[in-house]
Amino acid sequence: MSRELPFRVSGIGVAVAVIFWVLGTLAAIYLENRVSEGWAAAIFLLFLLIGFFFLFAIQVARQWEKAVVLRFGRFVGLRGPGLFFILPLVDQVSTWIDHRVMVTPFNAEKTLTRDTVPVDVDAVLFWVVWDAEKAALEVEDYKTAIAWAAQTALREVIGQKPLSDILVGRAKMDAELQQIIDERTTPWGITVQSVEIRDIVIPQELEDAMSRQAQAERERQARVILGESEKQIADSFAQASQAYINNPTALHLRAMNMLFEGLKEKGALVIVPSSAVDTMNLGGLSGVVSLAQQHTEEKS
Repeated sequence: MSRELPFRVSGIGVAVAVIFWVLGTLAAIYLENRVSEGWAAAIFLLFLLIGFFFLFAIQVARQWEKAVVLRFGRFVGLRGPGLFFILPLVDQVSTWIDHRVMVTPFNAEKTLTRDTVPVDVDAVLFWVVWDAEKAALEVEDYKTAIAWAAQTALREVIGQKPLSDILVGRAKMDAELQQIIDERTTPWGITVQSVEIRDIVIPQELEDAMSRQAQAERERQARVILGESEKQIADSFAQASQAYINNPTALHLRAMNMLFEGLKEKGALVIVPSSAVDTMNLGGLSGVVSLAQQHTEEKS
């Protein structure tokens, strides 16, 4: 709450009061043997009362504050920031309004979404008082009221959305909360600057199930990508085969290149079917294969 004592004693008021009390004491001592005791006591009492008057009459509001002043219970105006005066026993500073940006954390525990999933949501509200008079007169405790309004709005928004929208649509949910809370607090002289959802906690069992679902989805996508790759490779081979249909020389050169690439690897073993030797004229390459095997044995 921002309510404080009806009279908040300021440092300036204390200093002025002490000065009058000291002056009253000195005056009483000076007049002790010059006038009657009754007059000396009356003068001391007068200075004492003047000191108490200034002690409570001088008030100081800090730069970010506004003081709500009531006179005989009726609103007479706002005072501050800075130095101002009130009439003790007549005026009353009922509330000190803070005009800085305020931060209010709020949450909703075990709140059911539209698809009946219990979630815990933590959020934070940034707001500011733009009309101190309304904040003081229209609502009993504006800080508590805005906290309850924010929590109620959060529960309403959660109940209207499925879990998937809550998890992926935080920005949209923040904007909806800001609009709802701002509509409720505007009559109190309060405006909501922003609402930010900090954390969303779902049941552990549901979290595990969602993790397995995501893993299965990634595996499915991997298989789809692999199948598309195989299809593209098959299409490439089909297109390449068209280039060799009427060009046996190119086909033989390609076969020789493949055999050469296989022989380059140390310890490589190349098995060539007899049908390939007959159809692709690879018999002339047997000598090359033998030399490669002999070279491999010498190195090993």
